[in-house]
Order: sequence, then structure tokens, then C-alpha cells
Amino acid sequence: MNLITVALVEDDVRIRDRLVQVIQQAPTLKLLFAAGTAADVLAWLPDHAVDVLLVDLGLPDRSGLEVIREARRLQPACSSMVITMFGDEASMLAAFEAGARGYLLKDGTEADLAGHVQSLHAGGSPMTPIIARQLLARWQSVRPGPAPAEPSPRASARTAPSEVSKVEGSPRESEVLDLVARGFIYQEIAERMGVSISTVQTHVRNIYGKLGVHNKAEAVFEARQCGLLS
Repeated sequence: MNLITVALVEDDVRIRDRLVQVIQQAPTLKLLFAAGTAADVLAWLPDHAVDVLLVDLGLPDRSGLEVIREARRLQPACSSMVITMFGDEASMLAAFEAGARGYLLKDGTEADLAGHVQSLHAGGSPMTPIIARQLLARWQSVRPGPAPAEPSPRASARTAPSEVSKVEGSPRESEVLDLVARGFIYQEIAERMGVSISTVQTHVRNIYGKLGVHNKAEAVFEARQCGLLS
């Protein structure tokens, strides 16, 4: 089994030690490096390939956003995920614009961290539920609505059962979509459904393809627009 390699940068020693402990205890993860400053991790990154980088935004020497941008430049295949106390919309948007693919708040992070890292590495975008709701609300507010005289394809889908059926998934895909919308991570979904994580990931990819979306927030929004979720 190929282990998912992880590096992290967190200036709070107690939090860093807890994150290190969780990663070291996870059988699917391998910790390569733990830093306390942006300078330390930026000096390490050029010579060490890593699958997942966990980044605190409030670092003492430089912004965690700079770490994410540099990691994206140096290692495009590396997935960066924020772990922070900042739950405001501005910080969230700035992180995703910098290249982050996940965003977790520190409260309660440790318990599900291994599952979140696995989900991120598999192509998911783990987010604390309140962050996902903010992102969805933001996306809804900036997405242009249909002109009254010309309903959008999505609006037509909501009123035409034959069109809705084209994006409806199998019963298992519908179950996965419902659990994703309720905030469950892939590992939890797999356990509840009695299937492997890879099976859940396959269902999610199929759902994304049918809805024409690229992440969980878009999938939930589009599914509700089409009447596939209440």
C-alpha cells in the first residue's frame, strides 16, 4: 500500500504536536516534515516531494497564503489544505484563490484529520461544514440567474421530469450525494454504506460528471436546483 505523504506548518507547538500524533498514528499516512514557520517549510519544499501540505494561515513570519502559492508553484501535484482559526469569508476565498483545495477550522480537526487527508489526496475538497456553507452561499450570490423570458437549462430540468432523469444517479449515487450534502467525509460514507472508500470516490466522480460540476459545494447546489435533493 502506498502511503500518503504529509508535511505541515503550524506555529502553535501544542496544536502541531497533536496534528503530528494523529498523522503518525494513521496507517495510511506518512509524516515527512513538521515546521513551525513559513521559512522552514519553504526551505524544505524545493527538495522534497510531498502529497499533502497542511498549512496554518496565521504564521509568525509570513502568511500561510504565501506558503500555499509557493507550494503550488514548486509542486503542482501537491494538494494544500488549510487548518486555521480564521473562519471568515475573506480568509477562505483568499486561501482557495492561492491554491488551497481544502479548508478546515482547528476546532475538532484532529478527530477526522486522517479521513480529510485521504479525501483530499483522492481528489476531494474537505471543508468544515460552516466553511462549505459560506462557499456555497458565496457561489449562489455571484452566479447569474436566468432571464425571465429564457429559463436556464437547469431551470428547465427542474420542470421537465424527462430532463431530470438524465442527471439522476443510481440509488447508490443518490445515497452518496445525500450523505455528502449532510457533511459526511468519504471514510464516514464508506462505513455507513458498507463499501470501500474507492467505491465512494467512484460514485462521487460519476455524480460530478452527470451534474457537470467540479467540487462538493457545486454538486450539492446543482442537485438541489434539479430537485435531486430536498
